[in-house]
Order: sequence, then structure tokens, then C-alpha cells
Amino acid sequence: MESLQAIKQRFGIIGNDSHLNLALEKAIRVAPTDISVLVTGESGVGKESIPKIIHQLSHRKHAKYIAVNCGAIPEGTIDSELFGHEKGAFTGATATRKGYFEVADGGTIFLDEVGELPLTTQVRLLRVLENGEFIKVGSSVVQKTNVRIVAATNLKMMEAIQKNKFREDLYYRLSTVEIQLPPLRERKGDIHLLFRKFSADFAQKYRMPTIRLTDGAVDLLRNYNFPGNIRQLRNIAEQISVVEEGREITPEILSGYLPNFGSNLPTVIENSSSSGGSDFANEREIMYKILFDMRNDINDLKKLTHDLLQHGYNEHVHERNQHVIEKIYKDQDTSNNDEGDVEVLQISHNPTYSEPSDNSIKYIEAEDTDESLSLQEKEVEMIKKSLERNNGKRKLAAKELGISERTLYRKIKQYNL
Repeated sequence: MESLQAIKQRFGIIGNDSHLNLALEKAIRVAPTDISVLVTGESGVGKESIPKIIHQLSHRKHAKYIAVNCGAIPEGTIDSELFGHEKGAFTGATATRKGYFEVADGGTIFLDEVGELPLTTQVRLLRVLENGEFIKVGSSVVQKTNVRIVAATNLKMMEAIQKNKFREDLYYRLSTVEIQLPPLRERKGDIHLLFRKFSADFAQKYRMPTIRLTDGAVDLLRNYNFPGNIRQLRNIAEQISVVEEGREITPEILSGYLPNFGSNLPTVIENSSSSGGSDFANEREIMYKILFDMRNDINDLKKLTHDLLQHGYNEHVHERNQHVIEKIYKDQDTSNNDEGDVEVLQISHNPTYSEPSDNSIKYIEAEDTDESLSLQEKEVEMIKKSLERNNGKRKLAAKELGISERTLYRKIKQYNL
């Protein structure tokens, strides 16, 4: 059996992290068997290397190895791609076609992004795993296949199972052995090694001197989060190799290629001490508070209306309702009044119905029988009457109502008075 170091050299794997070594050792041990393997890890960690190692170290190495990206195949055609179809099975099926499971008979199939498979396809795949049988689309003939399945996903499978997006029985059939690859941020000792390897490759590809990081730049690189993992690191190395004229890369230069350091893209920075991240977080908190207060105001108005209908307009209800209305106007004027003064519309105690003597509500006649019981219409009526009493002079009407001219003007526009 080849040593771990020889396997790394053979498949171009860079790094000495203990978690990476553990994953590779597990792959080497399961390779001679035929059991199914599920490779898990974040996007960009290099999951595609594991099935290649397993296939090349197995007795199937001389048979076909087929890699299928399940997330890249449309749902309507994936069954045909995997299991084949008969002529005339659907529109466009002009000839019988073999699927990947038939073509790879005796070899290995790597199902990348297996968590993206439709539920109907998952049922077909489960049958292949259990007894090696499948049926072509549009056929009734059961066919046999002998394939080794290695699957990979960046999804949290237990969450997908709970959301009914992935079959639990299929998960346990696929994950007879589960190999987890660590994210790049947990392999800090390997980050600079990988960067140097990528830099050398791109220098050779583009025929230019290799870029070199200063000590400060190395520290910055190692402490970066790398949400895109190895794929992102490779992309950064290529960008710097091509764009920068100088070959010595300082922290200032490097930070321009890291999204959270000097990027113009809006990024939420957790626990950041920078003013930009703090301002963004504060604005978000303010928006949440405004929405929360609006919800509370709506609930208060609901309670107010309920009290009016249930108990009539007695003194106790009037005081509480006046408090609710004052609070709402205070919230509105705090956000809309440039001078910062908060003035409240006072609603006079002028009940339009009496305390009911039984479970039904008994209305009594008031001075204006058409006056509505809704707060909005009462407010409109009060504003109209005040403007009439003051011959349309807004300043005097606002003073009488106990609100600012600005608030009165806004109400006039709002109600088309």
C-alpha cells in the first residue's frame, strides 16, 4: 500500500493538517472495499479528490470512473442521464440511450452535490444501492449494474432530511463511511503552502516571475476566513499574479483582494471593530427596532378598539387609549419632526355611546349622528372642525389641536382635506 505522502504527491494534494491527513487515511483504508462513501465538507474544500483516490486504489481502477454533478443537470432529464432511456420515452428521445450506471458497470460513479437530487431520483438511486437494479426511462425491463458509488455534498444532511428534501434511508445507504474534509480556515498551517503552489503554477502558466508574500501579508492570509476555501485562495493567487506589476506582495496590496479587507462590496462583518461594519450593524438594528415598534403600535390599536367595543368609552378606557395615541404620535413625530419637538394630538372626551347594560352594545344619539367610531375618522372630523372654527388658518388649528403645523399639514395631505 502506498504511503500517505506518496498519495499526496500522486494526486497533487498540498498540506499537512491533521484533519486532512485523517480524511486521506480513511479514504485509503476503504478504497479496496466496495462500500459506499459520502464525502462532506464546505464548497471549495477539494471533495472531488477523495473519489479519485478511492477509485485508483481499488480493484475497479481499470474500469470506468464517471463524475456527475447532480446540481448541474435539470430535474427533467436527470433520470435519463443516470439510468438511460428508451426510444420514444419522451419528446426528443429519438434513440435508445445508455445512462451513466450502465456505462460505468464494473467501475465507480462519483455523484457530486448529491443533496440536489430530486426525491423521485433518490428513490431510483436507493434501489441501485440496495440490489444493483435500475430501469431505464420508458422501459419496464429491470437491468443490473455493478458500480461503486461515492457521493459528495456541502449540505448539512440531517437538516435536509428534517426538511424532507433528502431521504433518510438513502442517506444511511450512502454514508456507510463518511469522510469529512476540513474548511481552509481550520488548516492555517497549509494556507501559505497552497498559496505558494498556486503562485508557482500561475507564474509558469503566464510566463512571469513568481509573486512572494511579505511576513505581514502571510499573517494576513493565514488569519483570513476564506468562505470560498481552496477555490477562493487559488482565485486570489491568480488575480494577484496577473494584475500586480510588483512581485513582492505587502499586506496593503493583499487586503485589496480579500473581500472583507478594502472591498467595495457590502459585507456584514461579525464582531468587527471597523467603523464601516459597526455603522451597517447599527442601521440594521434601527430598522429592526422600527419594525418591532410598528408591530406593537398595531397591537395597541387592536386592544384599544376591542376595549371600545366591549366596555364603552368610560374614563379608565379613555386614559389608556389617550396614552396609546400619544405614544403613536410621539413615535411618528420623533422620526419626522426636524426640530425634535414632540407634540401630541389630544382627543377630547366626547363619548358617542354609553356603557352597555348587557352583552350587546347600545348606541346613544350624539350631536353628530354620522360621526364614526373609528379613531381615524374621529381624527379627520376633529381636524375639519378645528379648521372651520379657525377659518382655515392652520397655525391656529394646530395650536388648538395641540400638534405642530408640520404634523397638521401632513395629516391634511394624508386625508385629502
